[in-house]
Amino acid sequence: MANKTLNRFYKFISNDIGIDLGTANTLVYLRGQGIIINEPSVVAVNQKTGRVVAVGAQAKQMLGRTPSHIVAVKPLVEGVVSDFEVTEEMIAYLVNKAQASSKKFLGPRVVVGVPYGITNVETRAVRDATRNSGAREVHIVEEPMAAAIGIRLPVKDPVGSMIIDIGGGTSDIAVISLGGIVRAKTLKIAGDKLNLDIISYIRSEFKILIGEKTAEQIKMAIGSVIPSDTPLEASIKGRDLVTGLPREVIITDGDIREAISQSIDHLIESVKEVLETTPPEIVSDVMSRGVHVVGGGALIKGIGELLAEHIRIPVHIAEDPLTAVARGTGIILENLENFREILIQNEDELPPQK
Repeated sequence: MANKTLNRFYKFISNDIGIDLGTANTLVYLRGQGIIINEPSVVAVNQKTGRVVAVGAQAKQMLGRTPSHIVAVKPLVEGVVSDFEVTEEMIAYLVNKAQASSKKFLGPRVVVGVPYGITNVETRAVRDATRNSGAREVHIVEEPMAAAIGIRLPVKDPVGSMIIDIGGGTSDIAVISLGGIVRAKTLKIAGDKLNLDIISYIRSEFKILIGEKTAEQIKMAIGSVIPSDTPLEASIKGRDLVTGLPREVIITDGDIREAISQSIDHLIESVKEVLETTPPEIVSDVMSRGVHVVGGGALIKGIGELLAEHIRIPVHIAEDPLTAVARGTGIILENLENFREILIQNEDELPPQK
């Protein structure tokens, strides 16, 4: 009773913020308002002064277009912090932007989603960067668990649920039951890897060099993993590797399928591996309830049909898959005490070992 009264009091004097700290995009949930920020995880830094020039969408526009003394960097690589100071600046920017609409006396309580299986050192880096940005409390939750909560799966019930979160830097495959992850696997095959596959394919097949931004755009425009009734095509511009001059070519959805086929095959094999080691009772639940796909990779045309064909289990693409993790952090914030056991414990909060 005392905890509930205290929580109500804190609601009036501080903000509760949920952060989906993604490699490609970072989403921020503000309690009572929903998702209010969806910014690319990019920071532009002036190397002469060491100061941050831009964060988010403004910084992403600078990728590949900056003078020599300004560098646009992605501080998160494969879902984990690669540059602590820049990550801290990015989180501080997002937290301050989220709080700008509602000034409160105390720093916010923050729930941050991270990939499954990151190390204690990586978890501490996220926790410290968030705390240094002004947070009063920091709670860490694994992204597949947050995503499952975000799409309203019964994670605390004695029933098995399977979720595949295909993000920008990593893909998390997890089987969840009774508030815990029963089996899981994290892959480095995700949106960024598919972009690199497309760049490599176009370089070898068309002898044209393109950037990551162009690869991302072409993947979103015509990318698919199964043939469609109407072939898709698009033009791309890049630098001819033979002449060094600009050149434009037409590529089709078939080219994109061929480019990403090896990575998609690896993803499917990993899903099979997780299923093979899952207890039979939970596999039975998954067969009845189906597999749920979230993250940006869920938007690739035909990914659900291809997965269902190979694993012979119904596959459901979640509604608004890009925001599943952020929505999950929001639900956790709304009832923090009820979900406390699913959070990654802070070493300082653990009881001393006897």
